[in-house]
Amino acid sequence: MRWPQRVLPLTVTLVSIACTSAPPATRVPAAAPTPEVAPPPAARAGAQVTQAAPASGSRAVVPVAPVTNPESRNVRLTADGRMIEPARPGTPLDFPRVDGPLEVKVVYPRPGQVISVRDSTFLLGSVGSADAQLTVNGASVPVNPNGSFLAWLPVAPRENPRYELVATKNGASARASLEIAHPALPMPLPDTGRLVVDRASAQPAAANGKLRLRGDERVRVSIRAPGNATAAIHFADGTSRALANGAGTSWAAELPARLLERAARIVVVRGPDSVAVPIAPVAVVDPEAPRFVELLNSNEDATSDTDAVTILRPTAAGTYKWFVHPRTIVETTGERGDWVRVRLDASLEAWLEAKYVRAAERTVPVRRTLSNARVTAAERWSDVRIPLTERTPFLVEERRDALVVTLYDAVSNLDIINFPTNDPVVRDVSWEQVASDRVRVTVHLRQAPYGYLTLWERGAFVLRVRKPPLIGDAARPLEGRVIAVDAGHPPIGSTGPTGLYEGDATLAVAQALQPMLEAAGATVVMTRVAPGAVALGDRPIIARRADADVLVSIHLNAHPDGVNPYRTNGSGTYFFHDRAEPLARAVQRGMVRWMGLRDLGVNYDNLALARPTWMPAILCEGAFVIVPDQEAALRTAEFQSRYAIGILEGLEAYFRELGHSR
Repeated sequence: MRWPQRVLPLTVTLVSIACTSAPPATRVPAAAPTPEVAPPPAARAGAQVTQAAPASGSRAVVPVAPVTNPESRNVRLTADGRMIEPARPGTPLDFPRVDGPLEVKVVYPRPGQVISVRDSTFLLGSVGSADAQLTVNGASVPVNPNGSFLAWLPVAPRENPRYELVATKNGASARASLEIAHPALPMPLPDTGRLVVDRASAQPAAANGKLRLRGDERVRVSIRAPGNATAAIHFADGTSRALANGAGTSWAAELPARLLERAARIVVVRGPDSVAVPIAPVAVVDPEAPRFVELLNSNEDATSDTDAVTILRPTAAGTYKWFVHPRTIVETTGERGDWVRVRLDASLEAWLEAKYVRAAERTVPVRRTLSNARVTAAERWSDVRIPLTERTPFLVEERRDALVVTLYDAVSNLDIINFPTNDPVVRDVSWEQVASDRVRVTVHLRQAPYGYLTLWERGAFVLRVRKPPLIGDAARPLEGRVIAVDAGHPPIGSTGPTGLYEGDATLAVAQALQPMLEAAGATVVMTRVAPGAVALGDRPIIARRADADVLVSIHLNAHPDGVNPYRTNGSGTYFFHDRAEPLARAVQRGMVRWMGLRDLGVNYDNLALARPTWMPAILCEGAFVIVPDQEAALRTAEFQSRYAIGILEGLEAYFRELGHSR
């Protein structure tokens, strides 16, 4: 199941063992204190590998037996040493037969869970025996050979929100009753009798906290009231404006914020009855007295510029878009409750959580200035160093053979750019002033981008561009590669009908994959090696500090309420950056070939485990843990190996092609 976007803080402890690279362990930074600017990734020769220590109270993980792969791509070895071939499309997955005592267990939904869909939804669980017959609210539900069930049924009605499950076998029976909840109904607004108005629906609402906007910015004023009434907003100066009836009980108008700066109220009238509801005043931004804030680190425990980041969004509570350096100073242009809007430049604004800003000692705007730049080449990357008068918001975008950096609220006085004589990564750099306060710097590369970091270092914006790995032997393309393997979850995660937890299954797949990769010559960095939780924000940091060549996050899928899992299930792969799309396609082909499930394709998705910039990163949803036959298969060493082999084959194909393209 895919992680939400939220980046969580990093806290860690290390256990070191001798190896050939330097990945950090789960929940721990490097042993030495991390300076403000992160040190470059460790050189691979003579470095150490670190792995996560098991969480307190967790069982030790038994190492999986090494796997050696025959030369033929059509025969592989499982973790327990058996030869298998690619899956044949349409071949049913095997169910173990279970014939135990009757016991009805519902895994999903949980008792009292709110089911927001109106039509149909699914229930999943088990009854203990393949020979049982099951009914849910009188409807017959198939029972699988392992005693599991996945039912697609109408949502239990609001007047009786209950599912009655009855399992029978040889005259015996077992029952369970599951009560769900429905979303609260809107307040009834009768057309006759005393006038009733839904006061809680009035907007803007005082309960929302701060509302600070520009004077000409439109604010929605609305309320729910009977359709046969009239509604108007009355201002403090005695004037009023009518609200329009949009659909039945909805009354609204869009008004400039300046009209709502003083106390106002919505008045609803029907016949002799009237109801007045006060609305929250709007604070108006004073253009003559701008407010400035300093951006704070959204990933609180990451102390280096490489891992510390302030996340900005196009809309309040919207998707992540900009990842800028903390301590950047920007002007605020609005507030809505717990969200603050800031100005990137004259024509672009963004939102962030209010807890990630603090007041800055600045009273007038300061435009940043770029000066003469330099490109320096190291063994495995090149740095584009652009001096700036101070930190500024920015955006990095990938092109087929370039990285484009947009610097907001900036002007360029860039005259000379110095290049090293022999740079295998950066061809040249160009810039243009695309607006009076926006500079676009294009870093032209000798080949497609592979990875990058952004740093703030001694008064300069630094774009560190990674050199693609050199693939020496097409027959063993993983030789010398560092592969970060992330066993998705916990925290959170989905559970199958017989109780298989996603985090346990993904760990088993990761442990099957590790020796396969090692047999192919790779160094493996495991973000999780025990059942205990690893915070979401830790995982990409572990991969970056290990200098991984790629990051593969292993997950299992599930559907939300109202989506029929019988119709849409199978294998899918997710990427975020363009340079990870070839990796996603290669791994997707491998998973489909070896697991034989429906091909759900590759998907662009803004996911935390797909967002790292230093290496191509993907997230795999190899199977659906909520689908009974796939859950049953996931309990077996063979299917865990098939998932792992699919990833292995995809990685081999990706790096082999990478070697051919150089």
